[in-house]
Amino acid sequence: MRRFTEGFYGYAFALIVCLAAGSLILFFMPNGKSEHIPRIDFSIDKVNAARAASYTIEVPGQVLPNWVPTSSQLTDKAGVVTWRLGFATDKRMHAMVAQSNETPLADFANRMANSDKATGTRQINGTAWEERFRQDKNQRSLIRILPDRTIVVTGSADWDELTALAASLVVQPKPAT
Repeated sequence: MRRFTEGFYGYAFALIVCLAAGSLILFFMPNGKSEHIPRIDFSIDKVNAARAASYTIEVPGQVLPNWVPTSSQLTDKAGVVTWRLGFATDKRMHAMVAQSNETPLADFANRMANSDKATGTRQINGTAWEERFRQDKNQRSLIRILPDRTIVVTGSADWDELTALAASLVVQPKPAT
């Protein structure tokens, strides 16, 4: 037995035992073949944003088919209310609606789009949205600057998906106090 546990044969035996145990563990471990994207409920942030903001909040009337809401971040710093709502799209790309009354309004749009250069315009529900594209980040953005707020629809999603998200936006009524 001593000869079996010492030297090269002992090393080879220990290696075989470890590989066999590792193979068994891998064989019996569940492997994630199904997609799992964490879904969030943004209904509370939607109401809180409408309550906190001095401007009109716009939200998707309904979550688009096969889209998954993945993030919601609401900040209120000295009356500057910013809300970001992120989605995994039907094609599993990222799209986000960001809106704020941060001034100057154009600076918020530039920061969210990672660009200050317009590449065109797009009519969505009778409203003109400015298009911006940042190729090195594969980021497309639709921007609407209003007198009291800026709305940015941005992400790695294609133009059709971003347009669908922008078209789904509706005014969120102020909650009763």
